[in-house]
Amino acid sequence: MTDDIVAALKTVYDPEIPADIYELGLIYRVDIDDDRNVKIDMTLTAPGCPVAGEMPGWVENAVATVQGVQSVSVSMVFDPPWDQSRMSDEARVALDMW
Repeated sequence: MTDDIVAALKTVYDPEIPADIYELGLIYRVDIDDDRNVKIDMTLTAPGCPVAGEMPGWVENAVATVQGVQSVSVSMVFDPPWDQSRMSDEARVALDMW
């Protein structure tokens, strides 16, 4: 189920950045309890991101489509603050940030 949740997270993109939120390192925590309720802590590249109010809903909707998931709860966190060191190599290539 974890792999399917990660795959669902990789379908969510920040509209201003050509990399998915998982590869950008915006997902801080994914917890799945015994009843298959999923809790996600995520952040944004900047607190003033124009889609800050919408992105948690996008994440919730994407993960809710995973077979077996009973519920999804997304929390926006800003501690620790996001920085470029959280990006995967895939995101660095997509953004030409080597």
